[in-house]
Amino acid sequence: MNENNALTPFRVDIPQADVDDLRDRLARTRWPIPVPGRDDRSDFSRGIPLVYLKELAEYWRDGFDWRAQEAKLNEHDQFTTVVDGQTFHVVHVRSANPEATPLVLNHGWPGSFVDYQRLVPLLTDEFHVVIPALPGFGFSTPLSGTGWELARTTDAYAEIMTRLGYERFGSHGTDVGSGTTGRLAATHPERVIGTHIGVDPRLLGFLGDKFPFPDGLSDDEIAQIEAVRAEDAADRGYLLMQDHRPDTIGAALTDSPVGQLAWIAEKFRTRTGGGYRTPDESVDRDQLLTNVSLYWFTRSGASSAQFYYESEHSGLDLVMAGGVPSGWAVFDTHPLVRRAMDPGKVIGHWSEFAEGGHFPAMEEPKLLADDIRAFFRGVS
Repeated sequence: MNENNALTPFRVDIPQADVDDLRDRLARTRWPIPVPGRDDRSDFSRGIPLVYLKELAEYWRDGFDWRAQEAKLNEHDQFTTVVDGQTFHVVHVRSANPEATPLVLNHGWPGSFVDYQRLVPLLTDEFHVVIPALPGFGFSTPLSGTGWELARTTDAYAEIMTRLGYERFGSHGTDVGSGTTGRLAATHPERVIGTHIGVDPRLLGFLGDKFPFPDGLSDDEIAQIEAVRAEDAADRGYLLMQDHRPDTIGAALTDSPVGQLAWIAEKFRTRTGGGYRTPDESVDRDQLLTNVSLYWFTRSGASSAQFYYESEHSGLDLVMAGGVPSGWAVFDTHPLVRRAMDPGKVIGHWSEFAEGGHFPAMEEPKLLADDIRAFFRGVS
């Protein structure tokens, strides 16, 4: 990596013309013809309900204040830096505590640095917080070329920590961010103090695919896992599309703000009994729309999908470092998650919470912050 190592100060400043264009496009949305009987705003069985999507789009157009949210994003120091030819956007919040531990927060899809907006203030008493944006996400755009997968991205993250002067650091992640978290520890074990990841029962849907089935399961336990796998399979349309046809879906996401809204917002609904909580009942509505707006303004609906294609076709296996302390926090817990993912109970720090789900930093930031602190107090 022989390019300029400069850390260039950055502020979010979307041109007013782009803000006006978004509102204009939302006002001219060409809506689908409603299907009779599909008028339950909480029925996500066929995807995001049209009646709910219209409500959310109307608020995005007429009630959402981008400039107010932009000001909140700019409360924290940010910079860009070029690693291996790719521009990376990084949020860097130094703690006033001289004994603070550097901590990388790794986001996934359909997330961004916005995911951690409510978490950061809960951590800076003990951590210097660093949030790099994945290549092709948010302001880590445009993509410099093909080939930006987990391994290359992880090496770039390690280089960013070097440029910040952090030789040793901790790492936390969810979703794809758990992949960069694990790979950081596996490839740079001498630098990573510990890894902490947040998961939810959707992880069971990858058994038999990304992870092996554990031995000794009863018929009832197998049936429980198969139920999760069946539900997860119904949610994998986006994954297959981005794994294999990112250019096709990218065109739609770049041209239609409502298309981008539906593509992202649907992933934030939360299971409750026999139905769902709507996305803005699961997370703060303005934070959700700030994240969607970021995808829209940076055209990263298309470029973020490329990350999935690269990772799917890279041939890389998921890796974790056996010699680096690890902690797991399971949200919306399921009794079989540990049985499946840690059958030998070798993970030293394991927490389970009934609350939350796939986006704990947005859904339950205090629970997550407390668990991160508890884990790293035990290893640093």
